[in-house]
Amino acid sequence: MALRVAIVGATGNVGRELLNIMDERNFPADKVYALASRRSVGREVSYGDKTLKCQALDDFDFSKVDVVLMSAGGTLSKEWSPKIAAKGAIVIDNSSAWRMDDDVPLIVPEVNGADVMGYKKKGIIANPNCSTAQLVMALKPIHDAVGIKRAVVSTYQSVSGAGKAGMDELWNQTKGIFVNDKPEANEFSRQIAFNAIPMIGSFRDDGFTDEEAKMWNETHKMIDPNIKLTVTCVRVPVFVGHSETVNLELNDALSVEDAREVLRNFDGVQVIDNPEEDQYATAIDCAGEWDTFVSRIRIDPTVEHGLSMWVVADNLRKGAALNAVQIAEELVKRGAVTPETEQA
Repeated sequence: MALRVAIVGATGNVGRELLNIMDERNFPADKVYALASRRSVGREVSYGDKTLKCQALDDFDFSKVDVVLMSAGGTLSKEWSPKIAAKGAIVIDNSSAWRMDDDVPLIVPEVNGADVMGYKKKGIIANPNCSTAQLVMALKPIHDAVGIKRAVVSTYQSVSGAGKAGMDELWNQTKGIFVNDKPEANEFSRQIAFNAIPMIGSFRDDGFTDEEAKMWNETHKMIDPNIKLTVTCVRVPVFVGHSETVNLELNDALSVEDAREVLRNFDGVQVIDNPEEDQYATAIDCAGEWDTFVSRIRIDPTVEHGLSMWVVADNLRKGAALNAVQIAEELVKRGAVTPETEQA
């Protein structure tokens, strides 16, 4: 059994990572098409030991593929995802365009994999925000065990969340500072090198940003709308890997030892937490990894049944490309896609 897959936005950070992860996980794709804008037609991208030449999105016949992994931004997804779905392909979209649509499932397979079957309504499945994906990986097993009443989350998000341009800006500013060049802020609202910016996205009327609102809205959709959740999102000068502090108020007591055990037993989570041996995970440790890492699990004595922890993950992988590929794998596992044995 083999699938026919198209990658829209194949030349971007996430698009390239999609191809890397499909190869690493031996994804059952018989034919893979790299698609991009007209200006990128003919550019080459790597897929394992193969080289794919980019084709134009506008001219591609989507009736010849089973699954489309869309990573080209919300505006393009709004225009193209319904057209693609109308051709019979299932779209897995990495943008924010469809996440809160009632007829589009929002999926982290370890958390709510069964919900992928909701794709039938519109032919589209949404990937959550990168910071939400790793958060729900840590929240879900604890919520299942004792219930979460309230969560206070602060994120420390890498510049790769803003794409290649964000990474280039950090690199150029850092180099420039050492030769006394004045840092130029284009991708971010302030200098990012040697700084932390407590604002990602756009401010809303309530003082929160849309990035922060995404996290509570998406968590409510995937886990439980009754969890009270407040968030502060911060951009930090890290290339890859998002970090989060998570403070929980639980419905019942959960010891540190039991919390570690619950998290260890959840697929896709690694617990690295041994204060006596100075063991904890950082953003650098998670870069290139598939799993979400949880460290510094401890009792919060300021609230009844309080628990605090530190959560890190590769935002280009679990936060984006890996999760999208896992969604496609979930579709295969549940028989949602039935590709032909022989491909034309």
